[in-house]
Amino acid sequence: MSYKFLEVEIKQHIATVTMARVDALNALSLEFAAEIASLFKEIGNNDDVRVAILCSKAKIFCAGLDLKEAASGDNSSVRGVLNTIRNAQPLFDCCNAIEECPKPVIAAVHGKCIGGGLDIIAACDIRLCSEDAVFCLKEANLGLVADMGVLQRLPLIVGQGFAREMAYTAANYPARSIEKMGLVNNIYADQAQLMAATQKLAAQIAANAPLAVKGTKEVLNFSRFVNTYEGMALAVQKNASMLMTEDLKEAFMSFLERRPADFKGK
Repeated sequence: MSYKFLEVEIKQHIATVTMARVDALNALSLEFAAEIASLFKEIGNNDDVRVAILCSKAKIFCAGLDLKEAASGDNSSVRGVLNTIRNAQPLFDCCNAIEECPKPVIAAVHGKCIGGGLDIIAACDIRLCSEDAVFCLKEANLGLVADMGVLQRLPLIVGQGFAREMAYTAANYPARSIEKMGLVNNIYADQAQLMAATQKLAAQIAANAPLAVKGTKEVLNFSRFVNTYEGMALAVQKNASMLMTEDLKEAFMSFLERRPADFKGK
């Protein structure tokens, strides 16, 4: 996997994805967003990967939409506006690809996480951050409506009240305020401690049966939009397929033999 703005390392079933559009502070250009979408589709199809970490090489996590690129479009006519919307598809795709990736994705956030950056982490499964992290849903201050999925995903994470407050005020929220909202699971003193904790969490996930984790993510995503009984029905369906796996047999044997399980994803 070779990308212009992303660095990828796969080790011990963990894919560490580092956003590296450093000079632009990871501002989301169309090309950058397309790379994110493409990479997470590849990760989803890579049997060696069981969990992914999304982090940043820049001094902040993400500066949001690439406003220079956005301002270069022709919005003086209906046709120009329609072309702008049509060309923006990679921005929508990058968040959808993260959410739809069958492997859990952990966001490790340091520094500012603005606008589109918040869209991205809202599409992740788990979010951790460092003390210096600052979060902002900037679009209302730019004369825009956030349209990459954050207005749909964020209320499911923090509730309607906090999501609406962030969206309407376009204010900056420090890590401790965000933790109270429930957007991040934990806060760490600095980036080094953040990454160490993120790797530890990823390793815990990677140690479990890959097919079970994948099925669990699918059921969790599906269950947000259906009633309890429909969500349970999918879980039962998933378990019916799990009964024939080698991993289930390994789980029982490792329990009886009092040793850690060695799952193969089969």
